[in-house]
Amino acid sequence: MAGSDIFTGTLDLLILKAVSWGPRHGYAIGRWIRETTSEDVIVQEGVLYPALHRLGRRGWLAEQWGVTDTGREAKYYSLTGDGRAQLRAETKRWSRFSSAIGR
Repeated sequence: MAGSDIFTGTLDLLILKAVSWGPRHGYAIGRWIRETTSEDVIVQEGVLYPALHRLGRRGWLAEQWGVTDTGREAKYYSLTGDGRAQLRAETKRWSRFSSAIGR
């Protein structure tokens, strides 16, 4: 399921969930989503990075430069307090939605 196939709002939830385990750089966020969904959801870079910037502008993600395991500089994203609250709200909304669809 690529970029435009993702249901509205789902990408935000996936990104917030990915960084809830600790700071990650963009590539690692995309990899976490792909691996966690058994490759059912693959987020293209052209969709992922604009979403990361959008979530940062909303105050849900903080950004900080760091060094990857391979020694490259990368921007790391982490949840803010508002981001953690948004993750809780989105998780509840998703649970209600998926339960309704399942019925």
